[in-house]
Amino acid sequence: MRNKKILVTGADGFIGSHLVESLVRAGHDVRAFVLYNSFNSWGWLDQCSADVAGHFEVFAGDIRDPNGVRTAMKGCDGVLHLAALIAIPFSYHSPDTYVDTNIKGTLNVVQAARDLEVARVVQTSTSEVYGTARYVPIDEAHPLQGQSPYSASKIGADQIAMSFHSAFDTPVVLLRPFNTYGPRQSARAVIPTIITQIANGQRRIKLGSLYPTRDFSYVEDTARGFMAALEAPKAIGEVINIGSGFEINIGDTARAIAEEMGVEIEIVTDDQRLRPEKSEVERLWADNSRAAQLLGWTPAYGGREGFGRGLGETIAWFEDKENLRQYKSHLYNI
Repeated sequence: MRNKKILVTGADGFIGSHLVESLVRAGHDVRAFVLYNSFNSWGWLDQCSADVAGHFEVFAGDIRDPNGVRTAMKGCDGVLHLAALIAIPFSYHSPDTYVDTNIKGTLNVVQAARDLEVARVVQTSTSEVYGTARYVPIDEAHPLQGQSPYSASKIGADQIAMSFHSAFDTPVVLLRPFNTYGPRQSARAVIPTIITQIANGQRRIKLGSLYPTRDFSYVEDTARGFMAALEAPKAIGEVINIGSGFEINIGDTARAIAEEMGVEIEIVTDDQRLRPEKSEVERLWADNSRAAQLLGWTPAYGGREGFGRGLGETIAWFEDKENLRQYKSHLYNI
């Protein structure tokens, strides 16, 4: 894919903006698909690094519009499809938008890729499709369980993408990141929720359930996984986990952040942050051996030590006053 045109959907978001930066720095010709809006905002790309700004093309559109997706994809050799609705609480009361964006949006991407004979499509999945682990570490053969409308929509999107590979030989790779964290992440996610509360002087930290475990992956590792999936010759038609291989519960995550920030905290359960009992995913822990085998990818921020380094870099970004003021830590963000 060197010297080829790469389309990144969802480029204005958390992972997408980091991915655009990584691709540009690696010498790729990047077209960034951002959600059209009347403010002409490019999301996090408006604040991309100085060495990247001006070195990528922007296409403003809507992933739900097949004509716009096809237009954006013309002339592209590869597609990294990240555009999606991802907030689980919002999916409880607006599930129809998740079907339109995640499932129909993915259909638009693979249909255009098929018609335009794009050389590779990387579909973004999520560890949420596994639901609560039936065994650990979770490999790619683990059963899929739609425990929220969000996860159900992502299962549907994944199946649409892989069906095009099976039916039409569309060159699809299905990348399944576990819980990515890092600078620019939305405060609807737990790590920014904790950091922004502490950084704004709060010591009684409001959280939901403290007992679920997660496999947190630093955003630079996730971006490297996407870039590897774009080029690895054996990846087409495969489902591949991207995770750190390290499991930690939410309570211990909050305490690790507090220790890194040099404060003592009290954790308070906020009922509105609790998922419905059967919808809570209690345990996630990635088996990332297939990524090593097929992509040559291993986490640079793996294990407890790597998690600590990733937290340090994330905290440093959020503690910058210019960054912190963009977050409303006093509100519950769904």
